[in-house]
Amino acid sequence: MMKKQGMAVAAALVLALAGTTARATTPANHRDCFPAGGSWQSWNVAENGDVLYLRVHLNDIYRVDLTPGSRVYKQPNYFLVNRVHGSDWICSALDLDLILASDYGFQKPLIAVSMRKLTPQEAAAIPRKERP
Repeated sequence: MMKKQGMAVAAALVLALAGTTARATTPANHRDCFPAGGSWQSWNVAENGDVLYLRVHLNDIYRVDLTPGSRVYKQPNYFLVNRVHGSDWICSALDLDLILASDYGFQKPLIAVSMRKLTPQEAAAIPRKERP
């Protein structure tokens, strides 16, 4: 009888800890967040070179404002890298650790100062050549 009670207590403890871990890694308001791995489909840059547009999943577009003077240009063989630290969720500019890199070894760190999910109307207003 004691063995069964001990196993039940252990099982309850494992479930409780699993629930706590899930809550700790999932943001409270995940509506404007996206998982760091696999959901970012493509990116592009605004004409001024200080704004990135990220396509997340199929239909969501996020605007990322970079420090003024970043002058990012999308070119063949250049790609955008985000190094993940801590949480697996991207909810704000603080969650981005961006680097513009190339196949030739070029690397340029980028500092995101703000990030927000665009409304469908705002996304539709992005000039065609700047859409991700």
